[in-house]
Amino acid sequence: MTRPLVVGLTGSIGMGKSTVAAMFADEGVPVFDADAAVHRLQGPGGHLVEPIEAAFPGTTGAGGVDRASLGRAVLGDDAAMKRLEAIVHPAVGADRARFLADHADAPVVVFDIPLLFETGGDRLVDTVVVVSAAPEVQRARVLARPGMDEARFAAILARQLPDAEKRARADHVVATDVPLVETRAAVRRLVACLAPGKGG
Repeated sequence: MTRPLVVGLTGSIGMGKSTVAAMFADEGVPVFDADAAVHRLQGPGGHLVEPIEAAFPGTTGAGGVDRASLGRAVLGDDAAMKRLEAIVHPAVGADRARFLADHADAPVVVFDIPLLFETGGDRLVDTVVVVSAAPEVQRARVLARPGMDEARFAAILARQLPDAEKRARADHVVATDVPLVETRAAVRRLVACLAPGKGG
């Protein structure tokens, strides 16, 4: 049985990965968004709300998981982060398997996974695309986000593989510190190369 070519799309915080994922979707490529899956699973009535409340009391409410409370409970605490990952990753994996089954006839699909290398997710994909930008561009983008400060940015970066290492391990690199039209053209070329007959 044939299955789609699976592209792992990743990139550090502020690199423009969501923008590139949207560009793949615009080209007609099905995109599995791991972050969106987590939001859904942790939202009101989501499957992960109860187990997360049991592991981290006081971090959920009527709206599901309170991401700010949960963030405070785990950020900078490796043991707590591992406990959380042991709850979240299998559920996201099951979601991803369903997505793949639903798009079994597509020539190529994209798994948008922020911590692809860090979680060993690169073993689940056929080819890896890393989204990258210059460090000063990344910093400016991230610090412009609501609720972000230098300390939080540093804590997030500490959990992520350095950009240079991601680029070194990538099969393809898409730059986002160039005009948007150039990034879009790079994505189109990639789609044409990975799924002949699909790209425009």
